[in-house]
Amino acid sequence: MGAVAVIELLASQSASSFPVLNAIILVPVLGALVVVLLPNSRPEMMRPVGAVFASIAAAMSLYVMAQFSSHDAGFQFESIQSWIPALGINWHVGIDGISLWLVVLTGLITPIVLLAVDPHHEPKSYTAWLLLLQAGSFGAFLALDLFLFFVMFEIVLVPMYMLIGGWGYEDRRYAATKFFIYTMAGSALMLVAIVSVATLSAGEQGITFDVVELAQRQALSTNTARLCFLAFALAFVIKVPIFPMHTWLPDAHTQAPTAGSVVLAAVMLKLGTYGLLRFGLYLFPEASVWSAPTLATLGVIGVIYGAIVATMQKDLKRLVAYSSVAHMGFIVLGIFAFTTQSLEGGILQMVNHGLSTGALFLLVGMLYERRKTRAIEELSGIQSAAPIFAGFFTIVMLSSIGVPGLNGFVGEFLVLIGSYETRRWWTIIAATGVILAALYLLWAYQRVFHGEPTATDEATPDLTLREGLTLAPFIAGIIFLGIYPKPLLDRIEPAVDGLIAHIENHSDYERPSPAAPVIVDHNQLSGDDH
Repeated sequence: MGAVAVIELLASQSASSFPVLNAIILVPVLGALVVVLLPNSRPEMMRPVGAVFASIAAAMSLYVMAQFSSHDAGFQFESIQSWIPALGINWHVGIDGISLWLVVLTGLITPIVLLAVDPHHEPKSYTAWLLLLQAGSFGAFLALDLFLFFVMFEIVLVPMYMLIGGWGYEDRRYAATKFFIYTMAGSALMLVAIVSVATLSAGEQGITFDVVELAQRQALSTNTARLCFLAFALAFVIKVPIFPMHTWLPDAHTQAPTAGSVVLAAVMLKLGTYGLLRFGLYLFPEASVWSAPTLATLGVIGVIYGAIVATMQKDLKRLVAYSSVAHMGFIVLGIFAFTTQSLEGGILQMVNHGLSTGALFLLVGMLYERRKTRAIEELSGIQSAAPIFAGFFTIVMLSSIGVPGLNGFVGEFLVLIGSYETRRWWTIIAATGVILAALYLLWAYQRVFHGEPTATDEATPDLTLREGLTLAPFIAGIIFLGIYPKPLLDRIEPAVDGLIAHIENHSDYERPSPAAPVIVDHNQLSGDDH
């Protein structure tokens, strides 16, 4: 069943009669089971079959996008089924403007990497793990029950651990273990906080893990809420990651297979920033305001530190990995500035980072397949041998820098202009990160693609048609969002305004009012003034 057929089928069903969000989560799981049951004698079938199921899930996410009401600040397409009634745990999923585009991004990325990247061995388990990773990511972005979210948040660790450890490079086992231990350590504290929030908020209404209900109750004392927030924030800060919890990321990205790096950058890192928005700010508004200067400071340090360390890298993939630390720092600054523009910019930048950095990792993977090296000093003059490849790389690189007309500029501009109202000095320092991004990316591009090519460089094959078609959706998204981001912002804004209003109602935060216009009475001006 093609993507168009799936959309037509869903369009014939009402939103209330068909649990489309449940289907989005379960279809990749079903696909993983089908792939596992395929005969080992047909390895060529594994990735295409997996891509079909991933594409069906992607089509469903596009249907949700098309049917999503841009005027509704609440959760849409909600589905609630009792799961563990004695503990107040439900299968509760829903989507709003904050999670919508992350779900769409997750849907589109997985089939692309399944079709584009050859694992070289064990395609069955490779495909199954990628499908489970897609399902877990969907579940984490859609969950409105804390227990369900925790399950999904943890599920994604296993496929990524297996992908890094099974299909990575020389130090893959060390990188996979480090990734798993870091994220599990933060998650353990978050589980304690989840149980604490649910039980301490129970009262006469009974225990619940429902996020919406808990956000409305606000039953925790100030100190308890702050402690619980710190436990949640630690888990999310590690996942983002921001300084100083970032050290697992360069190793994981460098050692992961290309598909793992793309999904890690485009989807999994967003679980951290999304978690800060959905659970940090929503459940603990007072604690979020209390901790905002510290977290904004860590985000800005990440912007500068990530950019400086990226400049020093000798491995092209590791350079892109450190650029992620810098970009994610921008998003954290936008989240904890608490203005409509900064939050919109942060959410938009999550999508932008997924497109630009995901495409960069794909291009670096393609270059490695050609040259069997990622060492910058061993590459030179690639542009003369592969001009189309260099052209694609240039567009994606300029997007990552934040050049006007491409998607990265819109997100960074909104973050900076919104954060300046409430975090002025943080914003001024973070703005230097834009300059540093141009430094490390342009310098790396100059060394790899310009210069005098060796005989090996001259033999580097140019981009194939198949590779070009793989990169085309990324390029289209980069250009479209750079020119016309309005469809995304229209759907993001109501949810952002609702979240800021929620923070104002449950803390001492007041959003800055727009500056009053200056009205000049020309009748009072003297002749000299004229």
